[in-house]
Amino acid sequence: MNHSVAEIATDRASIYLQQLCKHFAHKLPVEFTPEQGTIPFSVGTCRLEAAAGKLVLRADAENADLLKQVEGIVERHLVRFAFRDPPEIVWRSAEQAAS
Repeated sequence: MNHSVAEIATDRASIYLQQLCKHFAHKLPVEFTPEQGTIPFSVGTCRLEAAAGKLVLRADAENADLLKQVEGIVERHLVRFAFRDPPEIVWRSAEQAAS
């Protein structure tokens, strides 16, 4: 399993989390609260967490190519929702994020 993490500085973390989850919930069995969410894509999973001043995205997939797909899907949609204040999204491997 491959993992990556993106920590995005924003005061709208919960709003973006809920927008992403509601958007994908039309086609996927998404679970979410204002603080946490899980989006199970066919290529992998994204877990979201809204904390004070940041949105944390955690992507998981079977291999590196699928992981890039999960990252890309989430990133494209988040940028679309946050068009007024585009976030800087930098994905790091889970190992890099832990250190």
